[in-house]
Amino acid sequence: MSTPVVAFFNNKGGVGKTSLVYHLAWMYAGLGVRVVAVDFDPQANLSAAFLDEERLATLWSENNGRNTVWGAIEPLLRGTGDVQEPYLEPIDERLGLLVGDLALSGFEDQLSEVWPKCLDGDERSFRVISAFWRVMQQAAAAHNAEIILMDLGPNLGAINRAALISSDFVVVPLSPDLFSLQGLRNLGPRLRRWREEWQQRLQKNPVADLSLPAGVIAPIGYIVLQPSVRLDRPVKAYQRWIAQMPSIYQNEVLHEFPSTYESIASDTNNLALMKHYQGLMPLAQEAHKPIFHLKPADGASGAHTYAVQKVYDDFKGLAMKIAQRVNLESFPLLKQ
Repeated sequence: MSTPVVAFFNNKGGVGKTSLVYHLAWMYAGLGVRVVAVDFDPQANLSAAFLDEERLATLWSENNGRNTVWGAIEPLLRGTGDVQEPYLEPIDERLGLLVGDLALSGFEDQLSEVWPKCLDGDERSFRVISAFWRVMQQAAAAHNAEIILMDLGPNLGAINRAALISSDFVVVPLSPDLFSLQGLRNLGPRLRRWREEWQQRLQKNPVADLSLPAGVIAPIGYIVLQPSVRLDRPVKAYQRWIAQMPSIYQNEVLHEFPSTYESIASDTNNLALMKHYQGLMPLAQEAHKPIFHLKPADGASGAHTYAVQKVYDDFKGLAMKIAQRVNLESFPLLKQ
């Protein structure tokens, strides 16, 4: 049985995908869930959030076998074998990181090349397309993980196509602006197309015992990251875009056409309205820890103490909602 994969994706950048994966991974671990965080963004921002530069340099070193996602798939790409057992960086007792790698961008062309060849039943093409999924599942099995959280770059290229057909669920982070909503309009049809195209290819798999992803890519909701209010962008400007999110998400992502207007407050697809927490983020980045782990020694004193608790409550509520939607039966809070 495979470990459920939750992808956080929007083809528009700057919507908080990496920060959400980072904080949710820590939250699940703190609540007793074994979790693997996966960095499939060639920019490796999630890995940089978890690790300092010295550790990243060591993991990216060829002398140490490149202990990253690239190192796990490289034998397949060089034609010297299949994917090898991935290295999982221990972050916490219950949290492991499948480390990203800037070299991953070199995988884009091969993924584009083999996608049509799957329709011809080409075995290597299936092995290449399924490499991400097989590496994730191997890492999760070694860690006894109960959930996998995946961070992706903001584009609709071949890397993200391979990553998304490896996902069971998709969460769409949004920011209240025109570009984020346009990203939704592009995202929905593309996800449906990739799902349909992968189902066609699955029927052509020439190797009965080759484990492949089901390609479910089921949308389970969206998260809105509310920016800090600026004097030249009053709250009203943001509310204009937020008000459109329920209908655009239903129309474009779920491909449903509701007959009644849904406000964001009553929209069941809205997983959370998250604040920006602008004053706390630099402290968390410097301390290399999630905001809700900040202590007075990290500079989170005075008024920040209440804000840190509020961030904890917000992410705990979000983790609970996602756990319910992915049927994470092992999640302790679901047993209460």
